[in-house]
Amino acid sequence: MPTDPVVRFLAALDPDHRDTVGAKPRQEQEQLAAAWERELESDDELDTLDELSPPAAEAEAARRVLARGSG
Repeated sequence: MPTDPVVRFLAALDPDHRDTVGAKPRQEQEQLAAAWERELESDDELDTLDELSPPAAEAEAARRVLARGSG
């Protein structure tokens, strides 16, 4: 498993969003990845989902971060 938060964040995204975020400057990718990690750490619902399916929890956290950014 990659340890770079940006690589992990990009892997959690669906292909369309992965391409869009991958085209952004590295600094913006790092900010999104940091927000994604905070989302994973702070949301109790994601903790429960993580026990059942870590990839699903990571994908849901990524979706939430992108939704907040475009809202």
